[in-house]
Amino acid sequence: MKKRLAERIHASMGKKKPSLVLKNGLVVNVFTAETTICDVAVEDGYIVGIGDYDGEEEVDLKGAVVCPALIDGHIHLESSMVTPEEFEKAVIPHGTLTVVTDPHEIANVAGIEGIRFMMERTRDLTLDVYFMLPSCVPATGLDESGAVLDAKELEPLYQEKRVLGLAELMNSYGTTKADQEILEKVEAARIRNLLIDGHAPGLAGKALNAYVTAGVQSDHECSHVSEAMEKMRRGQWIMIREGTAARNLEALMPLFQEPYYHRCMLVTDDKHPGDLIRLGHIDYIIRKAISLGADPVHAIIMGSYNAAVYFGLKNTGAIAPGYKADLLVVSDLQHFTVEQVYKNGKLAAENGVMKAPAPPKTSKKPSLKVYDSFHLNEIMPEDLIIREKGTMERVLCLTPGELTTSERLVPWREKEGFAAGVDTAEDIVKMAVLERHHGTGHIGLGFLGGYGLKRGAVATSIAHDSHNLIIAGTNDEDMALAGNTVINNKGGLAVVADGKVLGELALPIAGLMSEEPAEIVDQKLEALKEEGKKLGIDGGIDPFMTLSFASLPVIPKLRLNTYGLIDVDKQQIVSAVTEECT
Repeated sequence: MKKRLAERIHASMGKKKPSLVLKNGLVVNVFTAETTICDVAVEDGYIVGIGDYDGEEEVDLKGAVVCPALIDGHIHLESSMVTPEEFEKAVIPHGTLTVVTDPHEIANVAGIEGIRFMMERTRDLTLDVYFMLPSCVPATGLDESGAVLDAKELEPLYQEKRVLGLAELMNSYGTTKADQEILEKVEAARIRNLLIDGHAPGLAGKALNAYVTAGVQSDHECSHVSEAMEKMRRGQWIMIREGTAARNLEALMPLFQEPYYHRCMLVTDDKHPGDLIRLGHIDYIIRKAISLGADPVHAIIMGSYNAAVYFGLKNTGAIAPGYKADLLVVSDLQHFTVEQVYKNGKLAAENGVMKAPAPPKTSKKPSLKVYDSFHLNEIMPEDLIIREKGTMERVLCLTPGELTTSERLVPWREKEGFAAGVDTAEDIVKMAVLERHHGTGHIGLGFLGGYGLKRGAVATSIAHDSHNLIIAGTNDEDMALAGNTVINNKGGLAVVADGKVLGELALPIAGLMSEEPAEIVDQKLEALKEEGKKLGIDGGIDPFMTLSFASLPVIPKLRLNTYGLIDVDKQQIVSAVTEECT
């Protein structure tokens, strides 16, 4: 070790040629927000000099931009629908070399075994993958998941070096009530001086004070700049999210200015494979921010260094002596097209193509809980009949580009040829959520607005965060067929109309991921989305990602899960059909 350090020092001094020198680059300094034309010298995987150097290998950048590799500070790898090996092939060419993942999707299906599955499959990747331990499995007491993880069960996982803290504390309601089970998880992270991430859309005032008092240090659910500013003033870091379904960037653009950008980072949360391949990852957010008027250097700092600081990733996220040589060569500061990606000073990707990764050393032993996670009988159309009585129906209405929903009360009606309560002219369809982990037979039924579906049905086993089977449709027969198609595939997506399966995508890994290459998964997913559009689903929303959040009982206002319709603010079950008229 001393010899290697001595070699790096000698290379810094120019007493020996560094192994690699990137010459004549426009280097981004994340400490001073400056750019300077100079050389970057690399030895033994570390940056050893900024200035004027000759190297054993030299690459003349001719003024192209050199910046730190990008970091996604909050993502659920499972939401990419592909294995971690395929995920890295999609994101490394776009300049991401580090992600911090919360495996609560697979944890809600397979518990500790699911978390260890993800740790094993990411151990030997080129991509650096760090973990935050799931805090809410299930999300709240009003949810049914495949596992229940308390503080004691999470305890052994803190021994893993890649664990950085406790993941998004979604049960903000319980936290502000000082729920003892939540506080036990919080305390386990606090006594280790580890981070606690937040998830508290709309939380304000004294409730926000209580939430931060509990030790929650970040939030990625801000949809308005005023909300972000209040949370920042309480000391929280703001994660600006731009994913497949939730897109908050435009609303939060003022945060790219002084002094706010120093406390912000860029994240994706949930991102489908096609978006990763075609649009990009954190680089896409940077490009979009620049197009909306952001200072490019500020955006780069928010996409790299700030996340490294927040998570305590030493020697990461900057171009300076002693830092890891995780570097990007980018076309220019306005277009931000990633041309080369260097991992530890070695070329990892060039012109959108990742270099062949080393064969993984880890085993891929099948896990019964992960690969056999569906325990649900065949669905019959009569299972989906709404038997509640009343004069009004309560509709869960989607919000375009956001995860929040609203409530709408409309007169109860039956229309020939459709499920009771459905009115496609008013953009109201039926929705069902079926418990699939333990065979309880629980089915939540209600109505969905703002989805756009005019015919048929859509089903998915990706239903955040408990990942039960969720179905939206215009009639019970198509809904049953769509759901049964997913069951037969041991998880996945399906689109059905007029008694025919129009498309399907099998996701046999916990009902969340495929073993197929990302490109194949993308092709199948895009074909499914196209079928959904033909059935009337609004082209401005993602038919699957948007639907998947309709059951998450921690984001206001209404959600539907296996227990029924949930009023999130009150954390109470409410009737889908009611006598209420106001």
